[in-house]
Amino acid sequence: MNSELKDIQNQSDKRGIDIQKVGVNGVEVPLIIERKNAKSQVVSAKARLSVTLPHNYRGTHMSRFIEVLSDYSRKNLLGVDIKGLLCDLQKKLESQSAHVKFEFKYFINKKAPVSEMEFPVGYDCSFQGDLTGDDYKFILGVKVPVTTLCPCSKEISDYSAHNQRTMVKVKVSYRENDIIWIEDLVDKVESCGSSRIYSILKRCDEKYVTEAAYDNPKFVEDVLRDVICLLKEDNQVTFYEVEVEAQESIHNHNAWAWQSEDKLTGERI
Repeated sequence: MNSELKDIQNQSDKRGIDIQKVGVNGVEVPLIIERKNAKSQVVSAKARLSVTLPHNYRGTHMSRFIEVLSDYSRKNLLGVDIKGLLCDLQKKLESQSAHVKFEFKYFINKKAPVSEMEFPVGYDCSFQGDLTGDDYKFILGVKVPVTTLCPCSKEISDYSAHNQRTMVKVKVSYRENDIIWIEDLVDKVESCGSSRIYSILKRCDEKYVTEAAYDNPKFVEDVLRDVICLLKEDNQVTFYEVEVEAQESIHNHNAWAWQSEDKLTGERI
């Protein structure tokens, strides 16, 4: 390398503003996801990596983020050792805090409820890691579609009731030595809708899920509260955030609900 090339990023900045997060976003990488009772699944992920930048530095070193990613990719540790990745980012970029978020599609095989025909369903998921000093926090995120059927519509109508495709977004954090499987979290969320959503349905299956939804009407508030009750009962969960949005079929707007809580402090964030 040419030792005469100037390092512009290390130039001093006079504005006195620390930057909380600066780095790279939208980096496409293969990610190894551990599956419950099955071989690991390799997925295509988009990564965002960042560190804190003290006020006296003009910029960060973008290439160093990719160097760390490359190192972990060669070791087949991307998605497996997120804390180690963050520790190396701290060292490589000489920063007090490091952050990473991977967003990916994760596939779970699902059997139709009656015919038991099977086909995978893809779920948008995320791994987020934050490391400040020695304080590490991991957050698992899932986006789970369910069907909801309006209780009000069912009550006031002589027949039928309108339903919605409802998206439930859940983020959970848990202790470093614990593990919450994506499959288990998705299953909990799906159990809180009026009925589950599948990739393949024969007529007998369609009859089943239609009637199941009709027998189990729910507002977005119902879904939110049911999900929260399950997360409160789970001793592994230390933090949760739940967001429910129903894509309304008869209104020109959506129904929406949100809540989060740090279970260790009881604080709603």
